[in-house]
Parts: sequence; C-alpha cells; structure tokens
Amino acid sequence: MAVQDRRTALATGLFGVLMLLAAVVLVVDAMRLPDQGSAMGPAVMPVIVAVLLAAVGIGLAVRSGRQLPRAERDERTGAWWRVVGLVAALLAFAALLPVVGYVLAATGLFVAAALLLGAPRRWVVLAYGWALAAAVFLVFDRLIGLSLPSGPWGF
Repeated sequence: MAVQDRRTALATGLFGVLMLLAAVVLVVDAMRLPDQGSAMGPAVMPVIVAVLLAAVGIGLAVRSGRQLPRAERDERTGAWWRVVGLVAALLAFAALLPVVGYVLAATGLFVAAALLLGAPRRWVVLAYGWALAAAVFLVFDRLIGLSLPSGPWGF
C-alpha cells in the first residue's frame, strides 16, 4: 500500500462511511417499495446496488484505517478549488441534463471529475466517459425501460 497524506486518508475513510450510510438508506427505501408478487420485484435492483455500495464503502473505510497511522502530513494548497470544481461540474450536469441528454451530460461530468482529480490522458478520459455514459444509457433506458433524458439527438 502506498503511503498517502493524512488528509487523503481521512477523506477516503469519510467517503467510505458516507457510502455505507447511503447503502443503508437505499435498503430502507427499497424495502418500502410495494411488493409486486413476482420474483424480481422493484426492490431487487436497489438492494443489489446498496450491497455493492456498502462493500465499496467498507473497503474504503478499512483501507483508510490501515493507511491513517502511516499517513504523512501534506500542506498542499488548492485542494478546495478541486472541491469547488467538482460541485460546479455536478451542478452543470443537473442543469444540462434536460437540455443535452444523459449521455452528453454524464460524459461531461465524468471528464470534469477525472481531470479535476488528476487523470493524465484527456482523450482516454473522454473515451472512457462517453463509453460509460452510453453503456449506462443503453442498460437503463433501452434494456430495463427506465427512461433517461435523451436530449435533442436521441441519446
């Protein structure tokens, strides 16, 4: 395990705990959905997502707990600008979603987040972002039937 700075280790642990809490909320909300009497009721997918979310959250919290005793203090400046940039990217996603559709808005959010967090190759990030957004759109909109905003181009 690489030695991280103390701030990153704390943030990783906090994010893991927040993911775990979100998983609990998701399970509680999923259990309140009405039972349809079929094997695959409406609560199945949210519970699966919650289990995966909890597993990742626990993994991040454990990793942070292991790294924190060896973490170094880092006095970098400018970290808050990345947080502001990420919040701005999320707000832009919400504003652009009904205008340009899910695929383009999600691609923009993915690219902005990756670049703000230090991704090295911009064109690769763009390709991954578009592929991920397109795959999510196809699975949810076309296969499952949950409509996502398609925008003026139909995707």
